[in-house]
Amino acid sequence: MISFQLTADLEASAKLTFENMAPYYAHYGVDWECSKIHEQIVSLENWDVLYNGEVVGAIRLAYDGDDCWLRDLQVSGEYQNKGIGAAALSEVERLAHNKGSRRMWLRVFKISPARNLYLRSGFVMDREEERFHYMCKEL
Repeated sequence: MISFQLTADLEASAKLTFENMAPYYAHYGVDWECSKIHEQIVSLENWDVLYNGEVVGAIRLAYDGDDCWLRDLQVSGEYQNKGIGAAALSEVERLAHNKGSRRMWLRVFKISPARNLYLRSGFVMDREEERFHYMCKEL
């Protein structure tokens, strides 16, 4: 069963993100540390993604007027391709709608397979940079 709860342990959540993102940091030559992730997520709305009661992922949101920014959606590698990411994205949409957001935005590495999940979920390409696609979805 997939469920969600507000994050109580930001350090563990930052570590999950650091480990999940390590291949992307290595690919792009980004020098990143777990402590930097922790610093950045403190000001966000943080949610744990649970599978059968175990934390297997993270959702991080920021709100700006009518917009909700999906700053992070992580699912641990061994739990990917089980529908957890799609369920988490549906939860993000519900949370954004409840806050009165009219649009959802995100940034995803071009090499990330998560891009396909976002396209299937109704996100459209807004613009791109060297490493990233920026995507939007009207709610």
